[in-house]
Amino acid sequence: MKKLVALLLVLGLALATQYPLTVTDDLGRKVTLAAEPQRIVVMLPSATETLCAIGACEKIVATDKFSDWPPEVKKLPKAGGLYDPNVELIVSLKPDLVIASKYGKLVERLAKAGIPAYAVKTETYEDIFKTARKLGLLVNREAEAEALVARIQKEVYALESKAAKAKTRPSVYYEIDPTPYTVGPDSFIGVLIQKARGKNIVPRELGLFPKISPEFVVAKNPEVIILGDAPYGVTLEKIRARPGWDRIRAVKEGRVCELKKEETNVVHRPGPRVAQGLRVLIRCIHPEVLK
Repeated sequence: MKKLVALLLVLGLALATQYPLTVTDDLGRKVTLAAEPQRIVVMLPSATETLCAIGACEKIVATDKFSDWPPEVKKLPKAGGLYDPNVELIVSLKPDLVIASKYGKLVERLAKAGIPAYAVKTETYEDIFKTARKLGLLVNREAEAEALVARIQKEVYALESKAAKAKTRPSVYYEIDPTPYTVGPDSFIGVLIQKARGKNIVPRELGLFPKISPEFVVAKNPEVIILGDAPYGVTLEKIRARPGWDRIRAVKEGRVCELKKEETNVVHRPGPRVAQGLRVLIRCIHPEVLK
């Protein structure tokens, strides 16, 4: 045990972030931090969860309105969402770093106010680990980020090994919202479907999170349907009423998985709870392997 502790101390010293630090964010912008951030505003639930998982939760002074895990972040001030950020609140908190999505215009608005803002894009499975390492670098938690990556990969592998025991690989349609938006096979959710031993009906060329037509789903006739939008009122009965959907195999055979809000959160957030998201998908596709 003493040797392990010593090794971790050495690793931590070796990976200590050196400031001033200049990094390139996912918008291709150069971001410079004069010193280790002490007051951070986080505008992405997955980034909030990641920062807390690497031991930087105490640095967070506000989050977006959707960040609700771990429980201690619920009491923090909420600074709006992707398309309705409360810039005035963010500026008033005098953060020395804001973590925001590359989508929307928040980082540009904050840059004009002289506040360092780092734009994040976490859309693929590998992005989960890349983002964890980037956040670890920014907040001087590199060793903790590496430990988090190792833990996630271990948990995912254990569940993937269980799913591999399934004798079939059914076709799967995953619905993000009733537009319908769905997931491509190269998105992080698409990769989790594959690890859960499902076969995504969406072809790779449509992109990571494509908008499709309801007729496309009917034509593909999936064996399993997973409703990530169930917490917002989309149910088996409602999709059964869509033209032609009552003929889809998953609907006829009752293999429609209506996710609860907490389940949707862990599936949709590319962060430290990704293995829990994988477990949800396995339960929907191959519940027998989890018994």
